[in-house]
Amino acid sequence: MTRHLFAPVLLSCLLAANLHATDFTDHEARSGLSETLTKEASDAVGQLGVDNGFYGNPEVKIPLPDSLQKAERVLRSFGMSKQADELELTMNRAAERAVHEAKPILLDAVKKISWEDARAIVTGDETAATEYFRRTTSDPLTKRFQPIVHKATSELKLAEKYNEYAGRGVELGLIKPEDANLDDYVTRKAMEGLFRIMGDEEKAIRKDPMGQASKLLRKIFGGN
Repeated sequence: MTRHLFAPVLLSCLLAANLHATDFTDHEARSGLSETLTKEASDAVGQLGVDNGFYGNPEVKIPLPDSLQKAERVLRSFGMSKQADELELTMNRAAERAVHEAKPILLDAVKKISWEDARAIVTGDETAATEYFRRTTSDPLTKRFQPIVHKATSELKLAEKYNEYAGRGVELGLIKPEDANLDDYVTRKAMEGLFRIMGDEEKAIRKDPMGQASKLLRKIFGGN
């Protein structure tokens, strides 16, 4: 018998003990946790994977890399304000395209949840589910995001803009030629933003299950 076969019974016990619900079936318990995770993932992707999902949200907006931020004021004084603004916009557009593709990977993680993970999520802190997603999906998300980011940056000629912008900094001795790979930077920031929003979604569900959840989740998390 595999560990996954223990999940329904364990979930019902955990939910009953920790969430004060007693009138739901094993199937409802398993479905309830699955629905919670699916909602968290879907809402976050839906929020970020659109135009201005990153660029219009100051909490996750991707700034210029640190090395360029240090030189930004000087470079703008050389008449490169437009290029700096275009670079920042393009980085965020690339992230929005990449995050749009995250949902299948996140939902696959929901399907593969083990009883140990379920226990950790139900008994954990306010972002325990988000940490589960971070641990189990970071590698596949990185592999999925990188080519999408690269394609987006190539289509929008981000590399050329970066080289032009960073090149001036190199000439001024403000930026090292071998500084961070921009595609890797955008990929990392896109994932950080995704998990941040997922964490916010999880906190909202835990804080107000009656307002955030479906009828099934209200029954389990709200005890109705």
